[in-house]
Amino acid sequence: MSSEFTPVSPAELKSAAKRAYIYTVPLVIMETTRKWRMGAGANVFNHARKLLTHRSRWVTTPNNDTLYSDAWLDLSKGPVKITVPATGERYFSLAFMDMYTNNFDILGTRTTGNNGGVYTVVGPHQAVPEDATNVVRAPTPRVWALARILVDGPDDLTAACAVQDGLFVHEGAPSEDVAPGDPVQRSAGWREYLATANRLLRREPPPVTDGLILEQIRALGIGPDQVFDAEAFDQEQAEAIEQGVDEAKNWLVQIQRARRSAIDGWTYPSMRNGDYGQNYTLRAVVSVGGLGALPLEEAIYMRAEGDAEGGLFDGNQNYRLHFPAGAMPPLNSFWSLTLYEAMDDGQFFFADTPLRRYAVGDRSPGLQYNEDGSLDLWIGARSPGADRESNWLPANEGPFALFFRGYMPKADLMEGRYRLPRVERL
Repeated sequence: MSSEFTPVSPAELKSAAKRAYIYTVPLVIMETTRKWRMGAGANVFNHARKLLTHRSRWVTTPNNDTLYSDAWLDLSKGPVKITVPATGERYFSLAFMDMYTNNFDILGTRTTGNNGGVYTVVGPHQAVPEDATNVVRAPTPRVWALARILVDGPDDLTAACAVQDGLFVHEGAPSEDVAPGDPVQRSAGWREYLATANRLLRREPPPVTDGLILEQIRALGIGPDQVFDAEAFDQEQAEAIEQGVDEAKNWLVQIQRARRSAIDGWTYPSMRNGDYGQNYTLRAVVSVGGLGALPLEEAIYMRAEGDAEGGLFDGNQNYRLHFPAGAMPPLNSFWSLTLYEAMDDGQFFFADTPLRRYAVGDRSPGLQYNEDGSLDLWIGARSPGADRESNWLPANEGPFALFFRGYMPKADLMEGRYRLPRVERL
């Protein structure tokens, strides 16, 4: 630890350890994801050429509406240029996230339009090159660039892949190699976890507005100007730190399972979703349960509160979501209802069901509205009947979660004047 370290009580260290874990867990999760996803190296887009399936478990709560393309940008040696293709009428977004999971810029349909262009991504404190166009300033030296490209049904997949081909990083400054070995998980023991967190805080300096929380965890030897030393603590202090980290881990699992304050059975996101400021608790919760979430103006995510333990749904029961005529969600783009198998650690992934249908939405082939213009979506492990299967969202037989996504929501939805109808148990 730094020479400025002064002894503090075990109780203070326990509190600091809990704060430190909540503050740094998004950073550790981002680094874990970065190491898993960088098979092609930094500054190269990886293109998922098919919609994600139940086998896709590299990011929690994925969508089944868009193709993903992602690149981990290393700006430590200098800026990089990215070409964004023209996308016609197709929904497209390219979100830039700093290593603290904040979306600091989003290109695409809602913001820059669908005509494409060349963009220069510049790291913190770097000079802007003379030939730079459309400058994007990054808060951290490493950035996750995550693109979502709408697929309008199975016949549209080839055209969507062609859009991916037009998205690329120009050759630029050489990037660092990713250190060999498996990434450190958020479940690691306190010594390994805090050592990793501190290394990342030094490599990815936090904003000056995080000064207060950094002061609160300084006694641990954690910070952008600190060198963590687990051996500097005696046994009583070490036990207190371990207890604080374990409490934070357990709290994050419990909050994923806990019932939330719901309106007509749905929970609605915070206005700070996707760009968290000093809301470190929300940032930690979303990093575990919805890494890469977009800000509200780009996409709004609602979770249904089920009747099973932890606000989940019971796959052995059948449910219905009914939209009255003229009461579909107010959006400028598309919507989908997605079902996820609930994992013990609080994460959510597509369930393996016989139909391999993971979501239903406004573009689902054969979606049938009722004669009066209303819409029924049928949810459960058992078929609702042949005449309803086009509107059926199959479930696993265990606990599952339901999420509703609306892209480019209108003000009535963002500001709470429109609410989703309740999911009914049949």
